[in-house]
Amino acid sequence: MVSINHFDLRSFDLNLLVAFDALMQERSVTRAATRLRVGQPAMSHSLSTLRMLFQDELFVRVGTVMQPTARARMLAGPIRTALDQMQTALHARTLFDPATEERTVRLGFSSEVELLLLPELTARIRQSAPGIRLLCRSTGKEEAHRMLDDGALDLAVGCFDAVAQRHRSRFLFEQSLSCVFNARQLALGTPISLADYLSAPHALVTRTDSLQGCLENALTEIGADLDVVAAGSEFLTILATVACAPVITTIPTRMARLYAPRFGLTDCPAPLTLRLPAVAMVWSLQLDQDPASAWIRDQVAEILLAAELDVRDTLRAVGGRG
Repeated sequence: MVSINHFDLRSFDLNLLVAFDALMQERSVTRAATRLRVGQPAMSHSLSTLRMLFQDELFVRVGTVMQPTARARMLAGPIRTALDQMQTALHARTLFDPATEERTVRLGFSSEVELLLLPELTARIRQSAPGIRLLCRSTGKEEAHRMLDDGALDLAVGCFDAVAQRHRSRFLFEQSLSCVFNARQLALGTPISLADYLSAPHALVTRTDSLQGCLENALTEIGADLDVVAAGSEFLTILATVACAPVITTIPTRMARLYAPRFGLTDCPAPLTLRLPAVAMVWSLQLDQDPASAWIRDQVAEILLAAELDVRDTLRAVGGRG
């Protein structure tokens, strides 16, 4: 590939190439000016500048027509090709078609969001964009921004701190919590009372040295203390534990609704209000106008926002029965 001499091009007004092509097509200064929606004096000035730069008359009047010189005919093909390529590049984003797109999209999730989103997102992709592949990884809020900057992620979905100017974000939903337990192991009524909740043995998700896990800060704020007898790093591990042992867990309501039935477990709203960070998606400013990335973001939002409506309907129904 021939390298581009940016210094040479910097001193050349590329609008002159557009003027040259219009003159080549119209063979008239007046008609070329009309084509480009400029005045005839401006077009005449462009022609004078072109003649000076190329050291050639370029167009010579023969009767009522401006005929191109040999130098102009030699330039005409390459200039038209360059303008065609520029036009294609400028309008490339309109050519995006999910059905024919071929790329790997790299997504970063917190573990619960991955479980909520990836199954349905994959189903959608396979149906409407079979050439798109999803590479997903667990991503904490501390590393998400760095990975977006490094290009290691195209999109991160989870709980994040304030977004820098170099990133874009979209709020998705506020989190609520539900209790999940095995009714054959624990004789608890639903909705569960606060006294039963605080006295029951708990199994929680944690990725730190704290047994209280992701609930620690929220529990501290309300002065509550749970009897945590087991803690693990994955939600499915904790759900499997609850299915086998007489313990209760507290997990996001979306997770409870989707996975508790698969383990034969009972779920109900948590009997205390814990403030949890909202879930949002974050992406790099570099991908803000990329049509494939925008399409993926739309799919993520549609899936999670539809699920949010289902959760609200369920909580409303539970509240009505209470």
